[in-house]
Amino acid sequence: MNTPLPEDRIPVIVGVADVIDRPARPQDGREPIALMEDALRAAQDDAGDGLIADLDALYLVCEVSWLYDAPERLLAQRLGVAPRTLVYGPVGGESPIRFLHESALAIARGECRVAAVVGAEAQYSVNKARSAGGTLPWTPQGTVGLPARSRDKQHPLSVALGIAQPITVYPLYENAAPRAWGQTPAQSRAESARIWSTFSQVAADTPSAWGRQAFTPDEVGEPSADNRLIAWPYTKRMVANPAVNQGAAVILTSLARARRMGIDPSRCVRVLGGAASNEADDFLQRDNFFGTASQQVVLETAAELAARSGSIDAIELYSCFPIVPKMAMRVLGLTPQTPLTTIGGLSFFGAPLNNYMTHATCGMVRRLRSNPQQQALLYGQGGLATKHHALVLAGGLNARADGAIDLRSDYSVQAIADARRGAVPALNAAYDGPAEVETFTILYGRSGEPESGVVIARNPAGERVLARIDGGDTAALARLVDGEVSPIGAAGVVAQTPGGVPAWRFAPAG
Repeated sequence: MNTPLPEDRIPVIVGVADVIDRPARPQDGREPIALMEDALRAAQDDAGDGLIADLDALYLVCEVSWLYDAPERLLAQRLGVAPRTLVYGPVGGESPIRFLHESALAIARGECRVAAVVGAEAQYSVNKARSAGGTLPWTPQGTVGLPARSRDKQHPLSVALGIAQPITVYPLYENAAPRAWGQTPAQSRAESARIWSTFSQVAADTPSAWGRQAFTPDEVGEPSADNRLIAWPYTKRMVANPAVNQGAAVILTSLARARRMGIDPSRCVRVLGGAASNEADDFLQRDNFFGTASQQVVLETAAELAARSGSIDAIELYSCFPIVPKMAMRVLGLTPQTPLTTIGGLSFFGAPLNNYMTHATCGMVRRLRSNPQQQALLYGQGGLATKHHALVLAGGLNARADGAIDLRSDYSVQAIADARRGAVPALNAAYDGPAEVETFTILYGRSGEPESGVVIARNPAGERVLARIDGGDTAALARLVDGEVSPIGAAGVVAQTPGGVPAWRFAPAG
């Protein structure tokens, strides 16, 4: 057990708020920087004291829908503050968890009195204005542009085949995992639809959710006119929805200051600690497509930390696509009945891109305030199953929490994850010859018709190879979507083409 920190070094979350803006006209919508200010001021009101004036650290989650130059400085100016630490984050859905962790560390080291994490997006208004051919009366956009994204770090052949973005890469994991887990493809799809149905039910009961309609598993998983296939096996309702106007903020301070403010101890949610690790940026440089060593070690480490002061009573597992919580729940040994979200997930609550986990933190803090003796785990993921970060929170009346705080500056478990990872196969982009399917997906157009299939395979030398299936090859595509017989491990042939994109054909049956 760790030596308890003095109360002026114990970090606690004291203020949370999330805001939603659904304007009748896009030009009446709040721009992202305004939503951030709204959320921070509402979080200050939630805490019940003028904390913003004493901000020592302000962490701004990377914003995508309306690009400002130096948005962190712009927000500080709007708030009338000059924090010593002013950070604008890189792209990544795990970044709110990292910022919360860093905020807690700064307080534990005595370097910070008050810290805040905030983010917002207004993609709904931007899309509406673009569709109408209008402009938005917002702060002029900057010239710096968006930080590097996952698609910018992929192999040229991945890009040529159309598998360089989250919506086309996560299905590769979704299709490989059932074989490793002993499921048929149909059983795996049914599991995804069931989980997403429960997420929609949570969102329907969450006031700040963007989509508040509950769906049955069939309504989630089965293709229809308003639920088209996007990348096999994902339908529209199975993928994150970034077309939202949402903002959220979290304010942290020390337990000593919270006491001086007169905040009820049951409202002070402690940050106990966590862990982080990364996979290779290029997803082709991974050892397999049915799990990641980084996710496994990060979640195991967080679970061990939580066990020092109790159990994990509530969980928010990142949910850009079903495979992410499905992999995580197996690492944690959760049952199918375990609730995996407090707010509804990125498909239904809304996906303000990198900022979802700030909203999830707000939801979890409210949960712990209602159950102040419990503990919770927050797990965020960024990139293409690339960046992993987990954090453990404890309710304000958990008597064992202070002795379990583990806020070491080096919270990376990268070395452990690297040691656990298997050998990464070499990539042979120029290969011709026989191979066996490692994983795959099918890409669909807006009409719901298949445009192409993509196969990742292994040749007899163990090298990784990629190939394309033409959208008109109905027999090959039918084999990929068979619900009872997985194509993983099936034999075929890769053939180079004059266009430079390898083609795939299955070997004859039998």
